[in-house]
Amino acid sequence: MTDQLRIPATYMRGGTSKGVFFRLQDLPEAARVPGPARDALLLRVIGSPDPYGKHTDGMGGATSSTSKCVIVSKATVADHDVDYLYGQVSIDSAFVDWSGNCGNLSSAVGPFAIAGGLLDPARVPENGTCTVRIWQANIGKTIVARVPVVDGQVQETGDFELDGVAFPAAEIMLEFLAPSDEGEAGGAMFPTGQLVDTLDVPGIGPLRATMIAAGIPTVFVDAADLGYDGTELQPAINDNPAALAKLEAIRVAGALRMGLVRTPEEALRRQHTPKLAFVAPPKDYVSSSGKPVAASDIDLNVRALSMGKLHHAMMGTASVAIATAAAIPGTLVNLAAGGGLREAVRFGHPSGTLRVGAAVAQVDGRWTVTKAVMSRSARVLMEGAVRVPADTLG
Repeated sequence: MTDQLRIPATYMRGGTSKGVFFRLQDLPEAARVPGPARDALLLRVIGSPDPYGKHTDGMGGATSSTSKCVIVSKATVADHDVDYLYGQVSIDSAFVDWSGNCGNLSSAVGPFAIAGGLLDPARVPENGTCTVRIWQANIGKTIVARVPVVDGQVQETGDFELDGVAFPAAEIMLEFLAPSDEGEAGGAMFPTGQLVDTLDVPGIGPLRATMIAAGIPTVFVDAADLGYDGTELQPAINDNPAALAKLEAIRVAGALRMGLVRTPEEALRRQHTPKLAFVAPPKDYVSSSGKPVAASDIDLNVRALSMGKLHHAMMGTASVAIATAAAIPGTLVNLAAGGGLREAVRFGHPSGTLRVGAAVAQVDGRWTVTKAVMSRSARVLMEGAVRVPADTLG
């Protein structure tokens, strides 16, 4: 029989996701560095792997939006306040994916850092907006969060509404600076060198795709090419095993073409990246909450998959990819939105709509994105400590 470890932690919602947040200094010593001990700890905290797919014995929610952990520490990079490391925990296998960021949980990093004493107190105003400079350590990018503060404390309540979240909260502005993931995916925002390429998908055949590395590597395909109209909700996809298998085959083909993996088997293990999304021109539909979405209120419809399932709303990082691709004439995303140049896009997703801005430019024939901007909200759900068996770390 072994005792349980007690580890200080905070359970937070950020955007349309939630996860367990840790200060690096609070982790057991063996888990303060990357490796098997850290992965084993986070798996046990979430309750994975769970063959029942419920996370009954952990803090996870058995969905891609709720099987997440975040580690925050004082900055190791100049001109930043904190380092932010994100782990996407697999539900049914013993694997933590460190290959990308979570754009939704990015909105909770600033509030967590302020409340956790990780910022220089001189940087936190008594009242106003605290600008938190975040180093996203997974992908080596800068995120700037603008967090409202009242009486020296993070203001969490407010009237900002975010589709996919049941209750309003205070608005947090996020700026993703130079979000193109050029280092990993072939040295360019478009790793194949084409705005629209053709994927040869086993069992499906040739399929048009826009593959972009911005926010998170993402493969965009045309909904019509898949027999969809872009208004699908989760049951239409997630309750159809054949559809999920087809979409995963497309994602795997995209991962190989983008140079993110060397083998299909590696792509199947690495579920977090790339993302797969299908796009369509604006069309009326009713969101998962029952709220009508009018075609006249959006520029296009987008549906995206995360960890093998259709997402209930839209991932923050994929939103960056959508806004960036929409701003570049000729991509499938841009064409679905009606073509032309644009600095912002409002798209429909299963839970409603979202507006995201992106600043792009073409330099020496190569497209680049300098910044993507969106609003999110965050809130502490519970704080205290999580417990895991002491033998978890080996």
